[in-house]
Amino acid sequence: MLYPPRRLLFIALAALWPFALAQSRPAKATPPPAQVAEAPASQGRCNEEDAGLSRLGRDMSALETNDGDPRAALQSLISATLSRSKALGAVRLLTDAARSDFDETRALRLPTATLSLSANAADNSINGVNAGRGGQYGATLSTSMPVWDFGRIAKLTEWRKELAEVAQQGQRSAEEQLSLSVVTLALDRSRYVLQGQVYTQYVRKMACLVDALEIITKADRGRASELVQAQKSLQQADLSLEQTMSALRQTEVRMRRLVGEPLPPSIGMTVQLSVLPDLAQMETDILLGADVAQAEAQARSQRSLAESVIAGQKPSVSVSGNAIRQAGVSKATEYVGGVSVTIPLLQPGAQAQANAAVQRYRATVMQRDEAIEAKRYRLLEMHEVGTSTLDRARRIVEILRSSDRVRASTLQQWQQLGRRSLFDVMAAEGDYYSMRVAHVNAMFDAQQIIALIWSMGRGVSTPLR
Repeated sequence: MLYPPRRLLFIALAALWPFALAQSRPAKATPPPAQVAEAPASQGRCNEEDAGLSRLGRDMSALETNDGDPRAALQSLISATLSRSKALGAVRLLTDAARSDFDETRALRLPTATLSLSANAADNSINGVNAGRGGQYGATLSTSMPVWDFGRIAKLTEWRKELAEVAQQGQRSAEEQLSLSVVTLALDRSRYVLQGQVYTQYVRKMACLVDALEIITKADRGRASELVQAQKSLQQADLSLEQTMSALRQTEVRMRRLVGEPLPPSIGMTVQLSVLPDLAQMETDILLGADVAQAEAQARSQRSLAESVIAGQKPSVSVSGNAIRQAGVSKATEYVGGVSVTIPLLQPGAQAQANAAVQRYRATVMQRDEAIEAKRYRLLEMHEVGTSTLDRARRIVEILRSSDRVRASTLQQWQQLGRRSLFDVMAAEGDYYSMRVAHVNAMFDAQQIIALIWSMGRGVSTPLR
């Protein structure tokens, strides 16, 4: 015959038995551990979705995820960010201004014409004799056009054209930075959502154990230390959940600044950003990056500027014509046209000016080469980090399977009249959920690294398309 305390112990542990059966099943390797479904609610109160949450009074609606295509969701976030950003709007205006500067410089080779009008009061006298008094009116039409200038205008036009290209590539680079930022924030948001789901399940399990131990302790005061330990574990799990929710809210605040209100549901795992791109292909794609193209255009613009400075120190030829018409007190008509040749004879500092322009060009070439080399080594570093992170995620999956079996066996042995202590159960549960969080972190670390690698080449939007 069982004593009442032991009978109460069996009653309390019986509530946990379906939970132990559900948790003893082997974990699947395909889905992320954070998305492993819980046992049906019919298997026990400890597996109900609201078990443990009702006693905490927390709203878990922020942990909802979008079941649609993650690529489409990320593309939508990128489009909303690019259309909303004021900083990008300013960059676009500067790009338009650079194109207008190019159009202005290109028009220097075209003829120019000016019309000058004058109206004066005149009082003429010659040897004391009045020669005329009244109004004097004049009109002067002047035209000119450069003919030959050793290519100075052509080089200036190329300089402005390359500056417009620099601005265009700067706009593209700004768009890519914004795209990478919003993708990174979206992945961080998904990371915290999955972490929140894991910690929610952890809180639910700890709350279940606390409930069971409260029943046991009423019958056996000697088990009070176990109740305190379970309550401590519940508080720690709840603290981890609250910290994750705080990080999620902070991430959503940063996302709202980029995307605006309201935020769409969190995305799931993105397959396109879970596969490490080929290293050789990415080394080739580095030259297609916006920052490299911008550096190359900057080097070309400095070369054109240096050539225009040198050409400006050489002779130039232009044609001009004037038509002058005067009416009033005196009348006159004059037509002048011809060729003007400008030959610089003495220009102190001209050689220093040319040397400075050439040195600036060489400096931009070295800066371009340095940028390409730095990106190559950065790519090698990130590729190694990505490889290591994906390998870490795969290893964690193997460890997670073992951890799941250990916690199921530990809980079952604890239920069998104390073959294992509650502290072993707490340790097994804590290890299991910490490994699930580690797997979530490894997967999203890898996705963010892969997104960064894509942004070094054609852009993070390319694999999403």
